Parts: sequence; C-alpha cells; structure tokens
Amino acid sequence: MAGVAGSVASRAGGASKVRRVTRDPAWARALLMMLALGFVGLFVVAPLAVVFSEAVRGGLGPFVAAVAHPETWSAIKLSLLVVVLAVPLNIVFGVAAAWAIARFEFRGKGALITLIDLPFAVSPVVSGMIFVLLFGGHGLLGPYLRPMGIKVIFALPGIVLATAFVTFPFVARELIPFWQARGSQDEEAAQVLGAGPWTTLFRVSLPTAKYALLYGVVLSTARALGEFGAVSVVSGHIRGRTNTLPLHVEILYGEYQFQAAFAVASLFALMGIATLGAKWALERKMAADHER
Repeated sequence: MAGVAGSVASRAGGASKVRRVTRDPAWARALLMMLALGFVGLFVVAPLAVVFSEAVRGGLGPFVAAVAHPETWSAIKLSLLVVVLAVPLNIVFGVAAAWAIARFEFRGKGALITLIDLPFAVSPVVSGMIFVLLFGGHGLLGPYLRPMGIKVIFALPGIVLATAFVTFPFVARELIPFWQARGSQDEEAAQVLGAGPWTTLFRVSLPTAKYALLYGVVLSTARALGEFGAVSVVSGHIRGRTNTLPLHVEILYGEYQFQAAFAVASLFALMGIATLGAKWALERKMAADHER
C-alpha cells in the first residue's frame, strides 16, 4: 500500500511539475495583457473617445443639425440600401461556393478557393477602377449599356457591384471550414432517406450552419457599411444621390465642418459597436453549439 501511495504521489508531483513548466510565468502573462490592453486602448478606445467628444464639443445643437441634415439622411439611406442589395448577393454566392468546395471535387477547385480571396489581395480602389473600365461611358461595356438606358457608374448599380465585390469572401469563408469540419454524414443520411439536393441543402446543411452563416452576414454587413475606396471611385461623389455615409464624412471634413463630420462619424461608430455586439453574441452561440 505504501508503494502504491508513493507511486500515486510521484505521478501527481510529476503532473504538477509539467503544469508549472508549461504554464507561462506570471510576469509574462501580465506583460502580454498590458501590451494587449494598451494596444486596444491606443488604437480602438482612444479614437472612439475622440470621435464622440469632438461630435459634441460645440454643443448638442450643431450635433443634431448635422445628424438631421437632408444630405446625412440621404447618405444613411443609401448606405443601408447598398447593404440590403449587396449582402443577399454575398449570401447566394457564399452558400453556392462553400457548398461546392466543401462537398464536391471538381477541376478548378483550387482556383475557385484562390479567387474567393481575391478582394483581400486587391486594393478596393483598384477594384473600383476595374468597374469603371468595364461599365464606364468609354469602358468595355458602357457604350452598349448606354443606348438601353442602363447606367452603372456614378449610380446605384455601380456602388452595389463595387460593395458586393469587396465583401463577397466573408460568407464563403465562414461556411467552407464549418462544412469541411462537420463532414457530410448528415447529407449522406438525408440522401439515403430519399431527400433531393435542394431539400438536403435547405433542410439539413443550412440549418446546421446557421450561426456560421449569420456570422458571415454580420462581417459582410459591417464591411459593406464601411466601404470607402471602391465606392469612392464608382460613385462620382454626387451630393444627396451617390454619397454613402463614409463619403459624406469625408466631404464634411474636407470642407472644414469638423463637428458635423465627427457627428456623422459617431453614428458610424455606433453602427460598428452594434455590429461588434452582434458578432460577440454569435461567437458565443457558435461556441455553445460546438460544445453540444
């Protein structure tokens, strides 16, 4: 018995030594936490504090006047309309691409995966210029569209296309690893029971990936609201017509209307904080769903 007790104590002591060796020292943990909190405070919290403080520096009257200005509301409505039009395009493309990549083997699969990441590698300004070269009045397709009364550049369609291009990887990039990690057992079981491809997709695959899909939609929405480079190129900066919220902030700041610019930017910041809250809630849901 004494030998058994000694062996158990020896193993316990060895395990505790392993834990002590593999655990980071207290000073290292404290240093890393201080660095992380300092970085977040300097590059996230401090800019937000400046935005909100500058927005109300001259009083609530100028703040309310800037927010209630017709051009501000036009920019808000246009930004929300672009999100409503661009994000569903991303959902359709993301689901189709993720379903094909995660469930099928086909020639060109690697190329498709690479092309999904193309907006991350190409500057938004460059992508905007590509749309101008394609759909502009002197572009490749513009002369053929103009007689039909279709205007893309300096109009809503161009803004939606540019926004959809820079945001389309987000939904696919959330669904692909989820479906690959989950495997195809559920889909195979559904097909054995007689379910068709569309029934399998809408009744089996998508319900299991609902949080991953929503997470991709949240990221795509946040990116669409904040897109500046590509939209700046294709919009034409027409006041009250093609100015989204980021472009409106730029115009106000360029005209030295600093409080108005910060007031509108504060609305933008609130949208970002709301998106962050939705992202945090979905991450918790996804973690809970994964544990089950």
